[in-house]
Amino acid sequence: MQFEISENEKKQARHPHEIFLTNLITNHVLVFIALLGMARTFPLLMLVTPSISLCLLLYILFRARRSLTRDPWFVKCHWQISARRSRLFIVLLAVMGLVVFGVLLVSGGDLKPQHYAFAGVGALPVMLTTLALIMMESDAMHQARLGKLPGRIVRQFPNPDAIRVDKE
Repeated sequence: MQFEISENEKKQARHPHEIFLTNLITNHVLVFIALLGMARTFPLLMLVTPSISLCLLLYILFRARRSLTRDPWFVKCHWQISARRSRLFIVLLAVMGLVVFGVLLVSGGDLKPQHYAFAGVGALPVMLTTLALIMMESDAMHQARLGKLPGRIVRQFPNPDAIRVDKE
């Protein structure tokens, strides 16, 4: 659904998606690949990516909660969209962490190639979800630029004063 929204509100509504995309692209793709090359020498460096990610995701959740009472309706709705996806990604990171921890526990700390394969299977859903979320957040940022919101969000956070500009 498309609404008549000021340019300032459209710009504010893009912020949660920009933060999420920065986390996904810069942190989970670029930084992760850079650290992967040093993982054999410094294995604890692999904790940098999930640590940064968790901080950014928790910020999105915190800011989305504040947005409920502070921001205009359109901006609030976009923070809620990003918060919902952040919760999903936190759950996926936790599951991946449990799988990696389980592999380390089973291996006794002496990782062999088959252990890396099991850890990779645990990381695969996160990689696929990261790619899907990059596309979804890019689309959400585009929708914010156009003044659009999904119908589900409009029903969850109704605003009788909002002026629709699209045809029903």
